[in-house]
Amino acid sequence: MATEPLAGVRVLDLTNVLAGPFACYQLALMGAEVIKVERPGSGDLARVLGAHPERNAAGMGISFLAQNAGKKSVTLNMKSAKGKALLKRLIQGADVLVENFRPGVMDRLGLGYEVLKAENPQLIYCSISGFGQTGPRKNDPAYDQIVQGISGVMSITGAADTAPYRVGYPLADTVGGLTAAFSVTAALNASPRGAYLDISMTESVIATMGWVVSNYLIGGVVPGPNGNENTTSAPSGTLATADHPINIAANRDTQWQALVRHLGRPDLEERPEYRTREDRKRNRDALREELETLLRTRPAAEWVAELNAIGVPSGPVLSVAETLADAQIKERGLIGDIAVGEEVVQLAGSPVVMNGARASAAIPPPGLGAHNTEIWSELGLSEQEINTLLEEGVI
Repeated sequence: MATEPLAGVRVLDLTNVLAGPFACYQLALMGAEVIKVERPGSGDLARVLGAHPERNAAGMGISFLAQNAGKKSVTLNMKSAKGKALLKRLIQGADVLVENFRPGVMDRLGLGYEVLKAENPQLIYCSISGFGQTGPRKNDPAYDQIVQGISGVMSITGAADTAPYRVGYPLADTVGGLTAAFSVTAALNASPRGAYLDISMTESVIATMGWVVSNYLIGGVVPGPNGNENTTSAPSGTLATADHPINIAANRDTQWQALVRHLGRPDLEERPEYRTREDRKRNRDALREELETLLRTRPAAEWVAELNAIGVPSGPVLSVAETLADAQIKERGLIGDIAVGEEVVQLAGSPVVMNGARASAAIPPPGLGAHNTEIWSELGLSEQEINTLLEEGVI
């Protein structure tokens, strides 16, 4: 199908919590068969995380639901000899393995890349970690907030009197997961196939900070926190109105001119402190006060409509609830319904629209070990053998 370019690709998802599961979720949305390999009895830690205690108790926490639709679940104790043997058999029919254990864990289990490559030379083996598989920090703990701090993101987030400030969602995990998914799809396109991918969440985040990094490396500009102001221009940032704040990006001289004329203050164009872009940047605080005096006289919706109509880019600052209720998001169908047992829940789908259709998960988030019989039977195990493995705690 047009929205399943990865159909026929089998991915073994050995990951936990967010970066790895998010990466494999993106692959599932693109049509890959993703088999989530989980610890017997407990599974992915995300199964007990989220703002709904009853779901957590049932092993289907909201944090798990958010990025595990479209996957199948099997249980496997990879510390046991029989578990290792079963994983190697799974590897023989897989295209991709994704893991996000600390560096060295898979090698200590006897399941590192070189070992599994011997089972399947075309295997794409993707390791996601906080800092990469080498370097002095490789064994340090790497939760999202720790990576946000070490990557420099927190130092430039917030205002001068509030920074350092964390970004309000797990930025490092999510960007790391996207980077892993991108690298896997690239490796799938290689001929011949077969690769070891070393994905660092920290490096993934730093790579997205291109302007900030380059301004420092090339321009010698030490990055700092600027609140809601765009450092490259002014007026460009968040401004108050009569009810809700709006963002205005009058980055070009023509946009600046159109803005002040629409506000009835063409005289601001000729003021020495605002005459050029650099002048406006140096005096951005005073300029913002001048503009907000006018903007506070009317509501945000009116200003946004009028300014966009005259070519001055602007937009409302919305809450998450307002964003999800926004007509733009609803019309394009980013949020979709999916049945989880007898309940229908809403989940964010793929951000990719391909040939007019949005990719979506084919199956709901799985219960722990829900596909044990299906997957282990494919390897030739009988019902009795599967039951014995269950009794022994191997699966």
